[in-house]
Amino acid sequence: MSKSELIAAPRVSAKEICLAGVMAAFVFIATFVPQIPIPLGYAHLGDGALFLAVFFCGRRAGVFAGAFGSALADLAGGFPVWILPTLFIKAGMAEIFFRVASEGGEIPSLFTKRVFFGMALACLFMTAGYTLAGAFLYDSLALGLSSAPGLLVKSAVNIAAAYLAGGALGRPRTLR
Repeated sequence: MSKSELIAAPRVSAKEICLAGVMAAFVFIATFVPQIPIPLGYAHLGDGALFLAVFFCGRRAGVFAGAFGSALADLAGGFPVWILPTLFIKAGMAEIFFRVASEGGEIPSLFTKRVFFGMALACLFMTAGYTLAGAFLYDSLALGLSSAPGLLVKSAVNIAAAYLAGGALGRPRTLR
């Protein structure tokens, strides 16, 4: 990278770093605390927290919070084999949600068709990602597929949780 490219690169503010850290902790807690066993893993509310991180803090902080908060929950929860797949899958979820739901680089409201479609598409990506990762890690497509129904139910619960929590919190304009 040349010096002019480094100067032109978007900078990360201290505020954005702090928001990303706080939201990663929020995603971690929502993922780690309510663990409901499903085949190959557990259901949780972390995906709803991931959606709220992207909605409240934007794309970069949301991708970081979703990926690292979830990966830390896998580490702390005794699922270290899932850390690398989780990093990629959750970062992909946040990116998909942002790209589908945003208008002009921002998600103006939580209660739009674009937001719902973005959440649904991100959850389908997550289900496919964990199904394929499970099939690869455990060398069994049948075993990987056994997690899909639980992941789909978890997705529906997380979308509902994101709407409930996001609606209750409102949208403070001071975060970004």
